[in-house]
Amino acid sequence: MRIFIRLLVFVVGIVLAGHTWAADTYTIDTAHSTMGFSVRHMMVSTVIGAFDDYQGAITYDPADPAAFKADVTIQAKSIDTKVTKRDDHLRSVEFFDVEKHPALTFTATKLDKQDGRTVLTGDLTMKGVTKEVSIPVTISGPVQGTTIGLSGSFTLNRQDYGINWNKALDNGGLAVSDEVKVDINIEAHKQ
Repeated sequence: MRIFIRLLVFVVGIVLAGHTWAADTYTIDTAHSTMGFSVRHMMVSTVIGAFDDYQGAITYDPADPAAFKADVTIQAKSIDTKVTKRDDHLRSVEFFDVEKHPALTFTATKLDKQDGRTVLTGDLTMKGVTKEVSIPVTISGPVQGTTIGLSGSFTLNRQDYGINWNKALDNGGLAVSDEVKVDINIEAHKQ
């Protein structure tokens, strides 16, 4: 009986230790990823942009969503809407204030199922303000044991982060919508 108990404790220990080691850490591949956004302009069109300079790591175990971790840092000055004058305005005090707040950060706090969807929740910090966001995501892979993909979209209110600049239009409405759609498409490789 003692041998059986020792064997059982040994097997349980191996299983638990293997489970702890099962989560792998992946580094974001910026050549195959995008951190994009879109916002309504003058109530008639949508301006699309992205941040070009970011880095981050994701810890992921497909069998254990509770082990999920992610930390991403985006350089605010890397904003790119393909219009230099607009990008300079977005970098100014009226929007991101990149001199005072050079980075946007996201730190995941949990990954779980909600209404049949996978939802990533975490703290998003912009312009010195941190708010919790929930992002419905799709996680693909790992492929060949080394690569995962993560994609998701969510909408935030830029006013919540102190990004308040706007201009009233002569015929009604505002120059820039408060709602910003954020689109994330990440490819990450095992470290």
